[in-house]
Formats: sequence, structure tokens, C-alpha cells
Amino acid sequence: MRFAFIAEEKTQWPVAVLCRAMKVSPSGFYAWKRRPEAAHSATDRRLGVLVQEAHQRSRETYGSPRVHAELRAQGVRVSRKRVARVMRELGIRGRSRRRFVRTTESKAGA
Repeated sequence: MRFAFIAEEKTQWPVAVLCRAMKVSPSGFYAWKRRPEAAHSATDRRLGVLVQEAHQRSRETYGSPRVHAELRAQGVRVSRKRVARVMRELGIRGRSRRRFVRTTESKAGA
């Protein structure tokens, strides 16, 4: 998280200043930059695309349980909690049903 912030802000500030402010070493920052993306992160990124597609197909109404069920139907093996986390990270939320509100009184004498 710290390194990602430094990577974003390095156009405005020197890397050495940012590293000192974030209390990390510049060599650690550059080592992080050269490191390949983790397999888990890459899988999450690909899963994010599938989650977005499933959510859009549902007219943006499905939450994580239904998106998970749709992905399982497509043959994607993933846990519901992971789908929920990816949706949360992407800012995707299902729509809740409206609550039924009774507006008339059914009693005959009312």
C-alpha cells in the first residue's frame, strides 16, 4: 500500500522524500517495483472482470451470493467470500428490494 502511494506520487515529489515520509527504504521501493505480480492478485484481477460482467448482466441487481452462483454455473471455482471481497474492492453492490409498505387500512369500519 505504501509503495503504491509512492509510485503514484513520484511525479510530484522525489522518491527519496516520499520513502522517508512513508518510512520505507528507496531500495525496498525499487525492489517492489521490479517484483512480478503475485498469482493471487492476478487471479483476483481476472475474477474482477468476470464479476463485473455477471453483475452487469443482472442489470446491476445481483449481490455476492447470486454473482457467486452465476460464476459457479459457468464453471468458475471460487468461494463466495472471495467474490464478496472482489466486489467490495471494485465498489460493486447489489440492489436491495424495496420494503413493502401498506398504504390502506383493510378493516371495514376504518
